[in-house]
Formats: sequence, structure tokens, C-alpha cells
Amino acid sequence: MQVFGLVGNPVGHSLSPPMHEAAYDALGIDARYVTFEPGVDDIERAVDGAAALGIAGLNVTIPFKQHVLDLVEPDPLAARIGAVNTVDFSTDRPKGYNTDAAGVTRSFAHHDVPLDGRDAVVVGAGGAGRAVAFALADAGCAVHVANRTVETAEELAGSVEGATAGGLETLDRVGEADVLVNATSVGMEEDASPVPTEHLHADLAVLDAVYTPIETRLLREASAAGATTIDGAWMLLFQGVEAFERWTDRDAPVEAMNEALRARL
Repeated sequence: MQVFGLVGNPVGHSLSPPMHEAAYDALGIDARYVTFEPGVDDIERAVDGAAALGIAGLNVTIPFKQHVLDLVEPDPLAARIGAVNTVDFSTDRPKGYNTDAAGVTRSFAHHDVPLDGRDAVVVGAGGAGRAVAFALADAGCAVHVANRTVETAEELAGSVEGATAGGLETLDRVGEADVLVNATSVGMEEDASPVPTEHLHADLAVLDAVYTPIETRLLREASAAGATTIDGAWMLLFQGVEAFERWTDRDAPVEAMNEALRARL
């Protein structure tokens, strides 16, 4: 039996176990997905221990995505983003990937939203914002990063080819954009939107990385404006799909994984 899992602190809220175990069941794979919660200073020992125990792969979440970067051989995209969320132990030196980026592009593709040549606005320049910005730029978007702290937005934009940056006052650019992604936590704890309603329009495709609640105020208002809306569970799903496919070299049973995920939301 193969063992895969998630390392983070905390991890009790994670929806990854049912999603991945649904995939194993659907394809008849003898595997289990478990969670690990090491102390915040113990991630190096945790990764070494996982390798020693023969664990096949790990997902990585807060607060360890940046720390793990130095413990594995990151692929070029993970190195550029500066964070690893998936580790493959099948080689002598564990390999690290960032599947959050694929979670973004595959979510848009699933909803038939083209990205090449489009103008995109990313709200937020933290860990999620970094993955989103690189993903969209690599897919051919012209990316603008809007963030409360302008210096952080400018730092991110400086590492993403062709990107621009500004404070939240630059959200008026959404009015002329094709793609909008909320990569902040706004809308998770309160019924609030990071983007003023007047900037939303029918030619926009909106992805909100927040998935609890599944329908945020941003998505409600975007839908009312006629925009294409994509909830954050799709991004969560497709980052997991990408990890599964890297670990197993098999096409993921996307429908089974999606059903298991949404049953827990």
C-alpha cells in the first residue's frame, strides 16, 4: 500500500483526504492519504522522516510551503513562485512542485475561459497571489497585481514577466480586464468583497480562491453583473488533481474527486 499525505499546521480542517481517497477508490489504487501536523520548527525532520518511512508523496500547506523549498529539488515554476505545495519522493532527492498554479489555469480551462492574450487583475500578493500571478502570466495574460501594501505588489510584479502593480485604488482596471482573481481571504470571514461592484462587468471571468463560503459576495455580485464565475473549490480541486497525476502518472478521476470535495463543503 502506498501512503500519501498532507503536512501543515493546522491540518484538521483539510478537505484533501476525502478528495484523494475518492480518487484511489475510483481507480482501484491501493493507497491511503493521511495528515501530519509537525511543530512549526520541525518541518525538516518531518520531510526526512517521510522519506525514511517510504511515504510516496506529500502535499504541503501553511506554514511550510516556503520552508520546504530548501529541502527538495524544486521544479522551475516552484522556484520562481518561491513555494512548494507538492513533494514527490520517487527520486533520490525529493522533487518539489507548486500545483496551485495548475489549479488556477485548469479551473479557467474547465470553464472554457481562454487566458492567452487576456488582461488579468490579481487581488493580493501573498502566497496565493504569487501562484496566481505566475500561472496567469505563463498562460499568456498581461497581469496587474493590486494589493493593500503597494511595495509587496511591486515586488511580485517585478518577478513576473510583463506584470504591473499598484494599490487597491488601481482596482478600477477591473473595468477593462478580461480576468479577475481574488487571491486574498476577503469574503471568508465576512460578507465582503475585495472589488467594488461598479468595476464588475459581463465580459469578465472571476475566480475567487476563497471556498468557504462556496459563493462569496464577490461571486454573487459578479454573477449579477453577467460575469462568468468560478468558485474556489475548483482551484482546490485542480491543484489536488495535478498532485495526484504527478504522483501516480495516471489521469485523475476528476468527477469523483469533485463529488467527494463538494460533499464536505
